[in-house]
Amino acid sequence: MQGEGQAIGGRTTESMIGKLLVATPALKDPNFDRTVVLLVAHEPGGALGVVLNRATEVPVADVLRDWGDLARHPAVLFEGGPVQPESAICLARMRTPVRRLKGFHQVSGAVGTLDLSVDPQRLRENVQGIRVFAGYAGWSTGQLEQEIEDGSWFVLDALPGDAFVDRPDDLWPMVLRRQGGMMAAVAHFPPDVALN
Repeated sequence: MQGEGQAIGGRTTESMIGKLLVATPALKDPNFDRTVVLLVAHEPGGALGVVLNRATEVPVADVLRDWGDLARHPAVLFEGGPVQPESAICLARMRTPVRRLKGFHQVSGAVGTLDLSVDPQRLRENVQGIRVFAGYAGWSTGQLEQEIEDGSWFVLDALPGDAFVDRPDDLWPMVLRRQGGMMAAVAHFPPDVALN
């Protein structure tokens, strides 16, 4: 389905699976202030993504012992979003793009979601690294498209390493700076304009 046009809310929209949603300074929801979200699903019924730059202090090994040594630095759980924070979504970066591997669902290139019920030992030779997210960000039919139209999100291309950066707190300005021009200037926008 990726890349196919879909009718959403009476208009045709391209699938945004694998795209980054970068919060604009206009987005006032504290759940998403200065966040970078990777969309892992986008269908006529809505969209689902995980926040890439909200690391916790809880080591993956403390929660999912068998997966701990596959977690990339920082090897901690991430706050994937406000929806179902008790659930886990795992992103994996494979050593090479893989379409058919039990438990792996490709999002873009070598990056995809990984079923945590699969034995990690079976995947070890194929997996370059994982990130585990508690909860996710979700949008109902047309909701994300409306938020984009309202200026809450920039929709940008993801690089394969975006979900696995060593310093996730730096991801928001890093993604904006690499766009160049006026968008790069947004990376220097103060968190609280009143303090400027």
